[in-house]
Amino acid sequence: MKIGLAQTDIIWENKEANYNKAELFIKEAAASGIEYLLFPEMSFTGFSMNTDKIGEMSAKKTTIEQFSSFSRKYKLYLGIGYVEKRENNSLNRFAVIDPSGKVIADYAKIHPFSYGEESLYYVGGEEIQYATIENMMTAPFICYDLRFPEIFQQASKTAQLITVAANWPKERRAHWLALLKARAIENQCYIAGVNRVGQGNGVEYSGDSLIISPYGEVLAELGNEEGIISAEIDQAVAEEYRRHFKLKKDRREELYGRFFQSPV
Repeated sequence: MKIGLAQTDIIWENKEANYNKAELFIKEAAASGIEYLLFPEMSFTGFSMNTDKIGEMSAKKTTIEQFSSFSRKYKLYLGIGYVEKRENNSLNRFAVIDPSGKVIADYAKIHPFSYGEESLYYVGGEEIQYATIENMMTAPFICYDLRFPEIFQQASKTAQLITVAANWPKERRAHWLALLKARAIENQCYIAGVNRVGQGNGVEYSGDSLIISPYGEVLAELGNEEGIISAEIDQAVAEEYRRHFKLKKDRREELYGRFFQSPV
């Protein structure tokens, strides 16, 4: 499968302008043979806490409708971030849409970023979502989730590709780069991390989108600029590596569970 990451400079809280920009990226991706194209977290608004303005009610999700149309038009899978508005707290979501326009996964970020006050406006999701894309099992996560390895271990029992859509600030870019590689190595799966560039609400973003192999090798990367990166990935590579180097077989999850339950 050929996966692509659209590293964009998101126009702050302007969905229509970002939709128009995104279609240009999608058109380019389709022309280059990319089968699955992903955008950053909160793809068309930026990392905003203004849920009254950017949130979309479950009965009418404008972003889903728009990108379902793009998926049908350009015949590719899309991964997009948006905000679902709830009566009390909202959900930071990432949806995967197939070429027929059907939503095949709609993940809610499990770990709102409390340091950035996201947890005051958004509630954490409760489940891992999976989507089969070109016979490869995938699981999407969002930004701050990257710091919590437990959910990656669970997801990689099934998935050969885990994606991370982010608005990860430049000041912590060293953490982004190190953690993406670590997650690939310790889970023996492909990791694709797509970040934004530019400035949003006074925060600077460095991009640094990466596609990493199960061996921890960087297959594609992009610096501090808008653009698309892509790579061919193969589920058989992850499966063969796991058969040859049986890392998961040596995990002692029952013991780890006791550690969590025991008082310190």
